[in-house]
Amino acid sequence: MRALIAGFGNIFFGDDAFGSIVARTLSTRWMPSGVRVVDYGIRGIHLAFEMLDGYDVVVFVDAVARGQKPGTLYVIEPGELPSTVPDAHSMELHNVLAFYDRLIEQLDVKTLPKVLIVGCEPENASEGAIPSDAVMQAVPQALALIASVLERNGIGVQLV
Repeated sequence: MRALIAGFGNIFFGDDAFGSIVARTLSTRWMPSGVRVVDYGIRGIHLAFEMLDGYDVVVFVDAVARGQKPGTLYVIEPGELPSTVPDAHSMELHNVLAFYDRLIEQLDVKTLPKVLIVGCEPENASEGAIPSDAVMQAVPQALALIASVLERNGIGVQLV
């Protein structure tokens, strides 16, 4: 089985860096063959195309505001995010997924990966801010949650 763990976010906007921080942390850990970990940062169009590369599971990791306590972790299905029309100038997570949906429609892709989002409630995503303590403290739990998500989807991972 093949999986892509995709860190997503802007490192210059405080807690929006969550996905990048988690991906960078995971990239220092052993992963089974077939599991690829990439920090996509704000390269959403690239990520949408990468999702077409025959993965069985794609796990986005991103800051996701849902009104809970900062540092709260979520596992979210793509349908739980707001829908939007693809816009190459706005690469928020729901826009990447909209662009991906447009690609699979236009390219008539038949085999699609299971897509899940591991999100973290941000505290401060202001330009120039540093990641908050609440979000940084959630990183180890996010690693365990990602391993659990992969396990539930048939990919065994032991984060060492």
